[in-house]
Amino acid sequence: MRRPDDGEFTKLVAARSLALRRMAYMMCGDWSQAEDLVQVAFIKLHAAWGRVRTEQGVDAYLRTTLLRACIDEKRRAHWRREQPSSNAMPELAATHDSAVNSVSDRDVVVSALRRLPPGQRAVLVLRFFDDQDIEGTARLLGVSTGTVKSQTARGLAAMRSILPDPARPVGEELLTTKKEQS
Repeated sequence: MRRPDDGEFTKLVAARSLALRRMAYMMCGDWSQAEDLVQVAFIKLHAAWGRVRTEQGVDAYLRTTLLRACIDEKRRAHWRREQPSSNAMPELAATHDSAVNSVSDRDVVVSALRRLPPGQRAVLVLRFFDDQDIEGTARLLGVSTGTVKSQTARGLAAMRSILPDPARPVGEELLTTKKEQS
């Protein structure tokens, strides 16, 4: 099994970490836990390097591993003695290029996402924050396209009921696809 050379892997980590950390944060709502989940994804990629052949394969592998690590973490959270603190790292939050306009808007959306079941949360993050299509989301999560569609519908309905102003939910533009905006 082929291992990546250090320079190649370092470049990959530098190029993909910020986007993966954002995705992980949207899934878990905690910057420290997001960083841990990203590290898990890169460690697993390093171990599976010989099986992942293309750049698209690397991206898909990282996303899938990250989402599964986050879901697994949520499942066993009540068994852990240590619980991550809920304090976000404001310097990272304020500097990243996000689709949400302000820190408070992002916090409202992330808080609403955290209230969803892990499957719905994963589907919404992949579809609307990572711009995956239905088929790509299904492939990454290992579910059918019908499951992605139903989880998306249920997740969006739940988000609409959770967000503070039903007439114009904070971050509403994040909950529509590019096709719907056209």
